[in-house]
Amino acid sequence: MSHHLQKTGYTALVDRLNRFPQGAPPSELLFKILKILFREKEAGLVALLPIRPFTVAQAAARWKMGVTEARKILDELAGRAILLDTEDEKGVQTYVLPPPMAGFFEFSLMRTRGDIDQKVLSELFYQYLNVEDDFIRELFADGETRLGRAFVHEPALPDEPGLVILDYERATEVIRTSPVRGVSTCYCRHKMGHLGRACDAPLAICMTFNASAESLVKHGHARAVGVEEGLDLLREAWERNLVQFGSNVREKINFICNCCGCCCEAMIAARRFSLLQPVHTTNFLPEVQEDGCTGCGRCANVCPVEAMSLVSANDPRRPKKRKAQLRAEVCLGCGLCVRACPESRIRLVSRPERVITPLDTAHLAVVMAVERGKLQDLIFDNRALFSHRAMAAILGTILRMPPVTQVMASRQMKSRYLETLIGRMKNDGGIAPASRE
Repeated sequence: MSHHLQKTGYTALVDRLNRFPQGAPPSELLFKILKILFREKEAGLVALLPIRPFTVAQAAARWKMGVTEARKILDELAGRAILLDTEDEKGVQTYVLPPPMAGFFEFSLMRTRGDIDQKVLSELFYQYLNVEDDFIRELFADGETRLGRAFVHEPALPDEPGLVILDYERATEVIRTSPVRGVSTCYCRHKMGHLGRACDAPLAICMTFNASAESLVKHGHARAVGVEEGLDLLREAWERNLVQFGSNVREKINFICNCCGCCCEAMIAARRFSLLQPVHTTNFLPEVQEDGCTGCGRCANVCPVEAMSLVSANDPRRPKKRKAQLRAEVCLGCGLCVRACPESRIRLVSRPERVITPLDTAHLAVVMAVERGKLQDLIFDNRALFSHRAMAAILGTILRMPPVTQVMASRQMKSRYLETLIGRMKNDGGIAPASRE
């Protein structure tokens, strides 16, 4: 009987996780991961929580228990970084269950802790993310809109009037303007360290901002830093040729990881599924000036996604001569190659068409849900009610019909119209911000 209850609780939790726009495909490995992170009873309770932020009273109503008991459970989950807790603009305490990634999978390894076996967890994460590829493919390669985007290596930007870079494209501006900044252990390198595969890049260098940082700092999963220390860490990342990978939004960016090509899940995915462009690029591309390229290969060596390579220079007088060549279709536009070139023969230019970046996490969640056929789960969030489950099923069927799918997936619908609609709904109090905002 106990085994049946445990299986039912974890199965319900997996179903709940898969109502996020980015899901977690069921597998034995996933169940093993969840059993390390959640107790039996917690799995069943968390499965009842809504997708959007909620209060203690709302959780208590769903759990059919008193507010005091519900608060104790919620605070304990937040203390383990399963939930994020913060205060809204009116001072009301709210909670949210983040998705597995970017979310509580990563939080579990963002500090050294003894309440869970981090070595076993790291091995399970590696198998689930790098051997079984269903999760990583769904996370990074489904739909067109991505969870994260690359930031440009700012020292590589030329001082040219025609080259436009907006504030949200600068990691320095995110650090300067965020009210809260947290620094944690890099999940990816920490995980690889337990497997004996980590590189020597810095560990305590990945950053969170805004409400995410507030909760993680509060519970000791991140260390609060000021603007100057944040900028110092960013400069260290630049010196170590680490790529900045962060939230694919323009406002209230909640994380920027400083990624190496060997350990980072996003960079590994960018190589494995390169033609699907699993990471949103910057608005820039490197341009190789073949005159003066010596074929030294430093640009190719520093590129985290193998977009730069050496090919024959086709010089009949020097048949062994090589030159750098860019695969623009897989390039992140990070600009590391510009800094690596000793002859200054690579420069950044604007992409022919600007990349569309969602307004905020609410906009990102809706667009990803539209593309993945999960919009009904955001609209009918209270799955504890039979009427909501029934309406979600009906709407899901309608949204999967070909003509509707084509209209909802149009670029204009996903950008201009949804952005305007979400902005109005938020101003009217009709929609809450999504997780990790």
